[in-house]
Amino acid sequence: MMSGGDSVSGLMRRIVDEGIRFIDLQFTDVPGRLQHVTIPVGRFSAKYFIEGVPKLDGSSIRGFSEIFESDLVLKPDPSTFAVIPWGSVENKCARFLCDVYVGYGGGRLSRDPRFVAQRAEEYALEQGFSSYWGPEVEFFVFKKATWDVLNPYRGQSYFIESPEAAWSSGDGYPIRFKEGYFPAPPHDSLMEYRSTVVRLMEDYFGIACEAHHHEVATAGQGEIDMVRDRLVKMADNVMTLKYVVKNIAFQQGMFATMMPKPIFGDNASGMHVHVSLWGDPPSTRVEEEQLVNMFYDAEDKYAELSQLGRYFVGGLLEHSRALTAITNPTTNSYRRLVPGYEAPVFIAWSKANRSANVRIPVYEKGAENAARKRVEFRTPDPSCNPYLCFAAIMSAGLDGIRRKIDPGDPVDENIYHLTPERRRQLGIRELPGSLKEAVECLKSDSEFLKPVFSDELVETIIENDLRDHVQVSARTHPYEFYLYFDI
Repeated sequence: MMSGGDSVSGLMRRIVDEGIRFIDLQFTDVPGRLQHVTIPVGRFSAKYFIEGVPKLDGSSIRGFSEIFESDLVLKPDPSTFAVIPWGSVENKCARFLCDVYVGYGGGRLSRDPRFVAQRAEEYALEQGFSSYWGPEVEFFVFKKATWDVLNPYRGQSYFIESPEAAWSSGDGYPIRFKEGYFPAPPHDSLMEYRSTVVRLMEDYFGIACEAHHHEVATAGQGEIDMVRDRLVKMADNVMTLKYVVKNIAFQQGMFATMMPKPIFGDNASGMHVHVSLWGDPPSTRVEEEQLVNMFYDAEDKYAELSQLGRYFVGGLLEHSRALTAITNPTTNSYRRLVPGYEAPVFIAWSKANRSANVRIPVYEKGAENAARKRVEFRTPDPSCNPYLCFAAIMSAGLDGIRRKIDPGDPVDENIYHLTPERRRQLGIRELPGSLKEAVECLKSDSEFLKPVFSDELVETIIENDLRDHVQVSARTHPYEFYLYFDI
């Protein structure tokens, strides 16, 4: 992977020296799917880094532009250069992540998710803050997954196969529901697969990873954690991780999915997001490498969390319901947000309490661990667009700081076990129970997004979410036959 300091001329020489035959230009649409166009290396010019590649019909990309304004330009980011390791030698290919511009000198496309993340990072800098981000990306890897939905008159069904599945026999060691956390091989049949993903992430894409492991659910649930990084860079890293996870599974005859809840009766996949704000020490101006973690306060007896960190938490709690339309943007996301499966359902904050949707990790203590003080927002899931997810979280947290929103008292109880009356006494609200409810929350609480998100993009997010809600809610569900066939 190329560092930001490498020159474009040096990069063009490297493309020739490494025998690259094709350049893959990648970008992310509004729903969060990676898109691409591939160019023979002989047609790729250094001028494209400045002028962009005029190759994109924006009206054919979900959420981008109307048919009457569809000429868009892709400008590759040199720092994202990476050789794709699973291609053939004769078709050796390298990728760039791209920024999207409006054609004919129209400037940045306001609905380009990467642009939104860049705006969020710039907005934070204007307030005096840099930031570090560390998502925990969970996913499932199946031997096979099939579904039959396109003929609604014949029936609706899906099937999942995995040698680890609790319902499997003869293919491997089945993992019982909710007993998949940290089992050793051979029960964890995907250790080699995840190690391959991590090795390629580090060796070819330059993305450092902290750890990987099996997650709680049966049937091949895993997690890969990357070393923390800045907002835009980490959003790039999440998109790259999804890309590698899916491709290596496919290369090995399996299928990976970021769908949050593919399995009934077991834990779903989340994407807990860890964030910290960094700035100058009081009354000083320092170099970037000397910035301090603004969330750390040695005098705070509860969790060593600063008042600024509490305001950031206050913003997350205040806007949690609206945020779900962006951080949990699928109808399937709300199969996860139900009691009993370790997913956050209630809006509260605490330390070391995984029943709250905002948690302050307290593994370490003391000034020597100040750099690790962070806020964990547990609501998001991996179906989200990471650029929009991180930008929305930053917007909510900074709104909390700007308005000095008090998060209230922490809740150090298992919220799942509290009575409704007790939750009301503590002022604990619930996250939306459906994508439609999340959209309604966003409609009534989107002002905090305005410094970063354009009105057009918010409207596009709402339209996309409602379209999916209608498509799912209009279809007969197989379980309805069980409930109502004899009525």
